[in-house]
Amino acid sequence: MTSISEGTGIPAATARTPRITLAGGDPASAAAAVATVIHRRTLQEQVQVTVYGPHGPRLFEADLAGDPPFGALRDQAARVLGFPAEPDSPLELGWEGPPGDQAEIAEQANEALRDGAAHPGRPASALSLASPAARRLVQGWNGAAVAPAAARPVHVLVTEQARRRPNATAISSSGDTVSYRQLDQWASQLAARLTAAGARPGQIIAVLAERSPGLIAGLLAVLKTGAAYAAFEPDMPRDRLARQLADTDATLALAMPKLADQLPAHIRPIPLAATAGPRDLDGPAEAGCDVHPGALAYVSFTSGSTGTPKGVCVPHQAVSRLVREPDWAAFDERDVFLQISPVAFDASTLEIWGALANGARLAVHPPGPVSTSQLAATLVGEQVTVAWLTSGLFDRMVREQVESFAGLRHVLAGGDVVSADRVRQLLGTHPGLVFSNGYGPTENTTFTAVWTSARPPAGSAVPLGRPISGTRVRVLDPRLRPVPPGVPGELYAGGDGLARCYLARPGATAERFVPDPGAGYPGARLYRTGDLVRWRPDGTLDFLGRTDRQVKIQGYRVEPSEIEAVLIRRPEVRQAAVIVQSEAGRGSRLLAYIAVSGDETAGLGSRLREELRDELPAYMVPAAIVVLPELPLNRNGKVDRAALPAAVRTPRSLPGECVSPRTPLESAVAQEWGDLLGIEPIGIDDDFFELGGHSLIAAELLTRLQERFGVTISARTLYLHPTVSELAGTIPALDQPAADR
Repeated sequence: MTSISEGTGIPAATARTPRITLAGGDPASAAAAVATVIHRRTLQEQVQVTVYGPHGPRLFEADLAGDPPFGALRDQAARVLGFPAEPDSPLELGWEGPPGDQAEIAEQANEALRDGAAHPGRPASALSLASPAARRLVQGWNGAAVAPAAARPVHVLVTEQARRRPNATAISSSGDTVSYRQLDQWASQLAARLTAAGARPGQIIAVLAERSPGLIAGLLAVLKTGAAYAAFEPDMPRDRLARQLADTDATLALAMPKLADQLPAHIRPIPLAATAGPRDLDGPAEAGCDVHPGALAYVSFTSGSTGTPKGVCVPHQAVSRLVREPDWAAFDERDVFLQISPVAFDASTLEIWGALANGARLAVHPPGPVSTSQLAATLVGEQVTVAWLTSGLFDRMVREQVESFAGLRHVLAGGDVVSADRVRQLLGTHPGLVFSNGYGPTENTTFTAVWTSARPPAGSAVPLGRPISGTRVRVLDPRLRPVPPGVPGELYAGGDGLARCYLARPGATAERFVPDPGAGYPGARLYRTGDLVRWRPDGTLDFLGRTDRQVKIQGYRVEPSEIEAVLIRRPEVRQAAVIVQSEAGRGSRLLAYIAVSGDETAGLGSRLREELRDELPAYMVPAAIVVLPELPLNRNGKVDRAALPAAVRTPRSLPGECVSPRTPLESAVAQEWGDLLGIEPIGIDDDFFELGGHSLIAAELLTRLQERFGVTISARTLYLHPTVSELAGTIPALDQPAADR
């Protein structure tokens, strides 16, 4: 067997080319093994390996695009190199690319050689690279040994706090406060109304409400009945809401009166007020139904590749594992948690129950769209100490409102890749602040791994961190074998945070929730996250991307295939492709490309966007729909998304005539809109939000206009005056430079 060891004594002239030394054996096999390792570590499909043999260096250019078998790769190297096997002659191998840990690479190449020799027909992607020592190492990082606190039902945790500190403030919002005793009484009365209406353990009850104290009391009330809640956003399209409610089989809903007419006729609404009246806070408090920690607590819907959202069924024990005595943070009754996430987004699980299960105060941000200035006012005014923000909102807040973090002690971000530069800026401005990068799919209850530190990240990327207590992870190759440090693999997650299933989707459940034979007990499962990660040498995880096409938009997980499926259902659409386009500092946006039947394409993109608004939430509606004669195909006959025309500026896709700006002020406002939205042209009657604007872009627009014109413009002004002409009309005479006014 060929043996490889760490190279030493590399001449200065070639020090930029990393090398390892071959003790003796078949050069072609060694070159194939090294090419495989470099390919697997870097994900590069073309790898150059140089073999320094007794007759001089020979270059082997390995093509791994088609995932060739090891034997074919070895034979290809043999034809190129022409070196005989010389067991007693040292042989060096180098490669073009990052050096990595050369001892580590040598160990992995030895393992690839061993597996390739035994299984020459095995493809490069499936060769084992983990030696027994490496497998033992990563086994210690998997998190199985970190046990969570004993699981308890969520409402029981809150009730215990109410009995322990009844007069402490549980919720505050815009000057209103609710004590733990009052919250417990309010929720008990709502639970009694639900029970009288037929609520029973095991059912799912819908909740439709704006962000408010009443929403929190409603969620707690549902849990007290022994049922589970499925919470929905007030602005969800009616048809989509109806489809998701049909999946839940819900017959009852706690709903704010102004939202009740959005419910299907067969669902009985139970009124839910945003704030409590005296009667709501005056009555006995009930402990609630005694349920097993494995009982269902809530259902959260995520995007589905078939065009149908999937309901993720989360049990009480999964929430308990997240919020009770976490090993990555310390929360207690002195904390004030920010509540800003949409309740349909699983980050709200940490915000709401992380606060109330630990006796802390929950500061509920006012309902409606979020601006950075308004959020800064909430952070300061409510004296928030713990806040979770999506990566996009975190980026904007640090850039524009970094001083508002002065009173916080713990800031969390996630939902997408977090900027290391912004973390450095935050921690540099507020020394002693603790930052956490929280990673995890909804199917494993908000967080799977967390990186927590008071020191900025050392490199260009923020790590995902380590598995949190009660969590098991595996990083596996295509043959479900562990990969060693430095080698990408798919992340599998399990443990007490795991969801039970997808609601009424047994096929999807079986596909994504797979057996975990390494757990040590029967029935254990792992969730296939579809995320590509790798272990760092210190046992933390790095995020590398997706194995499928899922993306994050405004913190939400989105399957572009779902949007494509909705578009394809239109009779005029033959083909559809949806891609994501990154926008520095503003997250990502979706762009759709379609090929249509017939020649009538005028206004089609704008009409389809309007139709999508009736079926999809706002964050899933593409910023633009571009009509093409045909979509480009690759050699396999599939849509070649990389060949779609670049969309630095996408065409305007609104109905009606585009009226050009009439004044310098309107031109300036239209220019800022075009720069931020990446759309041209911009007409003075175009609606900012119909063009694809959302709260984060709105906040940046207002900042730009304020800096450009020296005036203060509120978010409310934009929402009430969303066209160029209307917004320009609210600004004082600005046809002259600010210095001349």
